[in-house]
Amino acid sequence: MMNKYLEAYIRKVEFETRRHFLKQCSTGLGAMALGSLAGCNQKVVGGLDKLARMGNPLLAKPSMFAPKAKRVIYLHMAGAPSQLELFDYKPALQELDGQDCPQSLLEGKRFAFIEGTPKMLGPLYPFKQYGDSGAWVSDRLPHFSTIVDDVSFLKAMHTNEFNHAPAQLLMQTGFPRLGRPSMGSWVTYGLGSENENLPGFIVLVSGGKNPSAGKSIWGSGFLPSIYQGVECRSQGDPVMYLSDPKNLTRGLKEKIVKGINKLNEKHYNEVGDPETLTRISQYEMAFKMQMSVPEAMDIYKEPEYVHQMYGSEPGGSSFANNCVLARRLAERGCRFIQLYHWGWDGHGASANEALDLGFKDRCREVDKAMTALIIDLKQRGMLEETLVVWGGEFGRTPMRENRGGKEMVYKGRDHLLEAFTIWMAGGGVKQGISYGETDDIGYYGVEGRTHVHDLQATILHLLGLDHEELTYNFQGRPYRLTDVSGHVISDILA
Repeated sequence: MMNKYLEAYIRKVEFETRRHFLKQCSTGLGAMALGSLAGCNQKVVGGLDKLARMGNPLLAKPSMFAPKAKRVIYLHMAGAPSQLELFDYKPALQELDGQDCPQSLLEGKRFAFIEGTPKMLGPLYPFKQYGDSGAWVSDRLPHFSTIVDDVSFLKAMHTNEFNHAPAQLLMQTGFPRLGRPSMGSWVTYGLGSENENLPGFIVLVSGGKNPSAGKSIWGSGFLPSIYQGVECRSQGDPVMYLSDPKNLTRGLKEKIVKGINKLNEKHYNEVGDPETLTRISQYEMAFKMQMSVPEAMDIYKEPEYVHQMYGSEPGGSSFANNCVLARRLAERGCRFIQLYHWGWDGHGASANEALDLGFKDRCREVDKAMTALIIDLKQRGMLEETLVVWGGEFGRTPMRENRGGKEMVYKGRDHLLEAFTIWMAGGGVKQGISYGETDDIGYYGVEGRTHVHDLQATILHLLGLDHEELTYNFQGRPYRLTDVSGHVISDILA
């Protein structure tokens, strides 16, 4: 009997080909007809090279061209950390501290909360240059300052969205509204996973809350649901409901899964819905995960020196623990590992959001662990094949937030579209460089401006994927992660 995934794929290709053929005939171009079964639809569904892999949608697939990276670890600081307190040193802004913001900086600008005339706010922490590259880093990141020569900074990032949820969606899905596949989903759709017993796309969350955009930022959107991110926990069961109920043996569980899948196969034979095949694959993956996930997520097995290096504590839930897990998952062939750390919203509406109070805690929570992750990957010979990305969803203003037109008790900055910093390491990017530059007060990118879609295009490129060719047909047209824009940032490629 024909493999069910293969059968479904062929039916899809045949449908798309017939539709394309009829469309061409109706305009008098019928002679351009079917060169091959999937020839007209190659860019949309990936061509016949995928036919042999339909038995397992997550099976590793060849890249479009030679990749520099095999996997991605993306560290998203949910809430948008202030670049002016971390990486973008602006001594001229210090000289303006406490002065009324010039009206020229406010005219025609949209802010989340600023009203009237706010005060300028200089950098709250001292900066120094580090490494051979001379990168400027504040004293909030003492550990990270030791590895700046391994990092590429993007200093003039910009976005289109100034509210958290839309900006997080744009950063992670390429579109500011719900319904699009996340970056990790696109990557696993294009490349699959190197480990058949683990999901290709795994999500780890710390900081006490989910990002503002919720779990949609690791959803599969209109892609088959097999490609959505699987959220794992560093405390308790790694995946909800992964453990079997009492007295349910593995043999009995296997019989149950097989029975459910037979029912799904019967349903597919009657209806022909490819999503049914996704459910079959998900049940099979869940069964495999019961053995592989607990082992992969068990950081008790790490030696004590690793925990000291990361600041991790087995049995707890933290960003440090998640960084250790990220390295363990990368070792086991997971393609896209997404870490979200909540709590970086620095408005100054409370002590926890104050740049001179809660911000210090956020920095301490990530500094040692993210540094250890780079060092650990490098020592294990994995950094060259692992792309690590760090950053938030937008930047922070050089003026102090004055919610409701009144100066706030705590110091904070409002959302900024036009300038923020992201850094990347490993996986084919240059070491020890800063690309892009903002103006004297960090308000606007004046050189090397880089859009969110450019970052996405570059990440895909380093994985051996052309962002213009990685498409999926939905509602009558091909969609891609970068929508209709995006350029590879060639100046940072090694």
